[in-house]
Amino acid sequence: MLEIEKTQGLGMTSLRTRQRLVERLTEKGIKDVRILEAMRDTPRHLFLDEALSSRAYEDLALPIGYQQTISQPYIVAKMTEILIEDKKLEVQPIEKALEIGTGCGYQAAILSKFSKTVHTLERIKALHDKAVINLKKLKIRNVKLIFDDGSEFQGRSDKYDAILFAAAPLEVPSYFLDKLSMGGRLIAPVGGKDRQNLTLIQKIGKDKYETKILDQVLFVPLLEGKIE
Repeated sequence: MLEIEKTQGLGMTSLRTRQRLVERLTEKGIKDVRILEAMRDTPRHLFLDEALSSRAYEDLALPIGYQQTISQPYIVAKMTEILIEDKKLEVQPIEKALEIGTGCGYQAAILSKFSKTVHTLERIKALHDKAVINLKKLKIRNVKLIFDDGSEFQGRSDKYDAILFAAAPLEVPSYFLDKLSMGGRLIAPVGGKDRQNLTLIQKIGKDKYETKILDQVLFVPLLEGKIE
């Protein structure tokens, strides 16, 4: 509670306002108490420019500059809940997580509560730098922020038991599937700018995957190329 109060601020950033967000998430079907507590306790207003901070606990995606957005809280909660739903009794059910599209760092902050280690990639240097500052403010130390579009990541041998895309590929690149550990889960909004399916892919054997379409969503597209 002390940590919450040091970062909560006043008015629209109050604990009461955050609790209203939790109530909305519950109404929309988020059931995992661990997720609801993480959404309540993470100060979303700190990830936004001051002009938008009064809207931080509305269930909306909001602009963060560079034609990018901070994801809608419901989508952040839903995607995270899906990654950990089969491990209901563990405080940190994810050994190693990978996020594609750091943005301002909000989703990484939520993931960090359920992961021993998080790696997160961002292709826009200014957003990468902003996320570094945001996570440092919150003293989150188990997230490694990487300035990369994923292309240089292909040759790495790292394996992850959870991979989350915060931007939409037309299809999931095969080299990310290769990075799933056995039983690992990948969740991504897959499709073009007008229609995307929230897709869960689980590795169930050597070069064998199970795919489920969960919902229709709308994310910014996954693009290649780093922007200094």
